[in-house]
Amino acid sequence: MLTRSQMLHNIENLLTSQGFKTSDIYDQGSFDIVARKNLLILLLKTFLNIDSINEQNAHEMKQLANIFLASPIIIGEKSRNGVLEEGVIYERYDIPTIGFDTLKNMILYNEYPEILADRGGYFVKIDGNVIKQYREEYSMSLKDLANLAHVSRATMYKYENGIVRANTETAMILEEILNTKVTLDIDLLKQPQKEDIKFTDDVNDLSKLGYGVISTEKSPFDAVAKMKSSDKHSPLMANVEKNRTEKTLKRMAIPLKDLSMVTTSEPVFIINNDKIKESIGTVPVIKSWELKEFDNSKELLKMIRERKEN
Repeated sequence: MLTRSQMLHNIENLLTSQGFKTSDIYDQGSFDIVARKNLLILLLKTFLNIDSINEQNAHEMKQLANIFLASPIIIGEKSRNGVLEEGVIYERYDIPTIGFDTLKNMILYNEYPEILADRGGYFVKIDGNVIKQYREEYSMSLKDLANLAHVSRATMYKYENGIVRANTETAMILEEILNTKVTLDIDLLKQPQKEDIKFTDDVNDLSKLGYGVISTEKSPFDAVAKMKSSDKHSPLMANVEKNRTEKTLKRMAIPLKDLSMVTTSEPVFIINNDKIKESIGTVPVIKSWELKEFDNSKELLKMIRERKEN
């Protein structure tokens, strides 16, 4: 049986073979690996059993995906109900969840799944435009088409307007009637719709400069910060003052630099220790008292840029 470590390395090899830049593997947090290709960023988490994820980890994963404009995906082998089927999307806490073969089909062949597993069976999204075009071409009423498909007129109206999903059996009947494909592929690799981010804590006066901050518990960094007013500025990825030794901070600089490069965010330490220089392992250091003196985010970003270059 495949181990979780083997699964992670299979995912990493798949992505790098197709031109993705990947982070190191971080298998103890809310995500395991981050990958980027052009503007597409993937935030991936693996489980042998997808029911192992808990709500706290899922929430942090979704929040980070929102910050980084990334697509969060859980990849697994099985659930309590059995092995994950190829071409089927299972959701856990509203995060798309798939098997490795489904991921491989998307990455290698641009073949996207159509079927969503949910309580009550398997469902698909219906292309309402196909139904509309067919009815117009054959001057068919909603009621007549509904009767042929053995559903109510109200249900057919919802299919045509994309309000509800159909079970796979009904979709097959519709395809036989219309003699064409009526189901929609689900592109898990496109940038997800932007959602409202629930910022949690302020970190050393960042909110005064216009940033919203999320503190993390299951990630290789302490916090991420994003300008509330604009997506033009890169997010900040920060480790903050927690009375850590310089040796510990140097060790923490490695994943901070690694992940910031893949997510195109700015890595930074925000600390109080005056003995520490202006950077740790090429990651800029901003002292807490310096942060208090900035009037706007431009001053902060200027100092980060200067200390990165030195």
